[in-house]
Amino acid sequence: MYAVANLRGGLEEGEHWHRDGMLANKQNVFDDCAAAAEHLIATGVTDPDHLAVMGGSNGGLLVGAMVTQRPDLFSAAVCSAPLLDMVRYERFGLGQLWNVEYGSADDPEQLGWLLGYSPYHNVREGARYPATLFTVFDNDTRVDPLHARKLCAALQHATGAPIEERPVLLRREAEVGHSSRSVSRSVALNADQLAFLAHHLGLSVR
Repeated sequence: MYAVANLRGGLEEGEHWHRDGMLANKQNVFDDCAAAAEHLIATGVTDPDHLAVMGGSNGGLLVGAMVTQRPDLFSAAVCSAPLLDMVRYERFGLGQLWNVEYGSADDPEQLGWLLGYSPYHNVREGARYPATLFTVFDNDTRVDPLHARKLCAALQHATGAPIEERPVLLRREAEVGHSSRSVSRSVALNADQLAFLAHHLGLSVR
């Protein structure tokens, strides 16, 4: 089963829907995703041992928030080219262009919003985190790979889950940027991501 959650913050339902998932309302995005996961579990579609979350770029921020806020819901996660340190995101890549969407740590009130959900700042010692694969690209000028490297290291240090059962790994790719890539590289990336999820969800190959 593959589910796509329609979360506040996009433009699918118009500008009001977008504004309900930005700035002070950003937590709504993560709450929507958690609610979708809880619905899949409550209706018997799956259970936490067989549920994963996957996303990239801004969707990588979503995955990071799910991993750190609701690790109980997922057994595995793939987090690609993500924003994860929301206190310092403006200092790297194109981050300074995005404070109209997320807010700025230079504003005390907005810093409070950012600290409330910033994945890097919400890692808890001893929590049982999902098996997590971060994928980063050395030539990414949009989202600096340092975001994934920092959260990867923090989760490796903090996780209370057995590392052989729920590893936290980083897949680094050279000479590739945020999105554009050859077909062969796309296939290799997708194969690694899906194989990681399949393994940690216990899916069998037929």
